[in-house]
Amino acid sequence: MSSSYDYSARQGIYPISWEDFHGLCKALALAAAAFNPAIILGVGRGGYYPATLIAHLLQAELYPVRLSRRVNDVVVHERPQWIVRPPETVRDQRVLVVDEISSTGETLALVKSEALRLGAADVRCAVLYAHTWGAAIPDAIGLITDALILNPWDREILRDGAFHFHPEYVEALAQQDVTPSPDLLIPATPVGALAKDTLRT
Repeated sequence: MSSSYDYSARQGIYPISWEDFHGLCKALALAAAAFNPAIILGVGRGGYYPATLIAHLLQAELYPVRLSRRVNDVVVHERPQWIVRPPETVRDQRVLVVDEISSTGETLALVKSEALRLGAADVRCAVLYAHTWGAAIPDAIGLITDALILNPWDREILRDGAFHFHPEYVEALAQQDVTPSPDLLIPATPVGALAKDTLRT
């Protein structure tokens, strides 16, 4: 089994567009419709994106949960640590746990176990992506690939007044012998046309 952050095990790259993301979420919503979840638990941070859209599509209640090996984007724990646990309202409800990816499957297993401990009637899991070594864990998967996945929501960061390719992706791409190029970024409407300059002092 490969580590969640061992990017040397990835085979090629797979850039995901916002259109791809929307299509994968619609597929997961279709897969989950027969289960008819009353509550969706979105696993942060990456799982908040699909969980929110799927909750809208299924008209289900949405609650955020969070556990992570990271602090300020730096891996500091060997195992995921609880930050936000599921609410007690999961009791007697059908619950769908939604995350970005199943790699080791440990995060999904911990959230499912906690929801069941709180008395959920049934718990299933859905993810946008799974690596082959983590594909047996979720009940529904949008895409199975061992490629390095480039998400649309975290490809860039804002630093010193400019947008830059995320350093973690830069490092991961280097392990694939790929240099980040502008065509890997998400085209966007210029922010000046959208944002009012109200936050500057």
